[in-house]
Amino acid sequence: MRLGHAEFDRLFEEFETECLHVEMRDSYGTQAEILPFAKWVNGEPDDFEWLNDWCDTLRRGTREGKVFRRALVVSEPLSQYQKWAHSTTPPLVEAGEDIRWVPRRLVSSIALPGNDFYLIDGKKVVFMHYSGEGVMGDIIVSTDPGDIDLCRTAFDAVWRRAVPHSEYRAF
Repeated sequence: MRLGHAEFDRLFEEFETECLHVEMRDSYGTQAEILPFAKWVNGEPDDFEWLNDWCDTLRRGTREGKVFRRALVVSEPLSQYQKWAHSTTPPLVEAGEDIRWVPRRLVSSIALPGNDFYLIDGKKVVFMHYSGEGVMGDIIVSTDPGDIDLCRTAFDAVWRRAVPHSEYRAF
């Protein structure tokens, strides 16, 4: 089933207990990030205002006892984009998202899905399909038990190897 962007955003308000996320790209080109990334490249300060909506969602969810965990599988040395992403992570962690980083070389033996995904409450997987330039296209929801099992196993294996944001040194 395809989701529109509004339906996708509602997922993060409506889930019950756990939202697990794996990112595997070295760069993205999402609309919300283009200007802040360009400012960072030019050495300009970031007020992180563009993160407010997500941080509010995280705060509300964690107050309700919901868990948000994200694992980023990254190439090292980090791409410029991932160096920037690392610099934007503290407000997200402070708002309640447990974010961890894992070097790609440590996940070679893990069976990973072909796309970034969210595993919601262990009941559905949301796959994000990106263009080569990192622009999100289709958002696909699956409740197939095989997809759920693959993503749960992949997330757990990646998470065991991942380093908490506060300990990961971007280079």
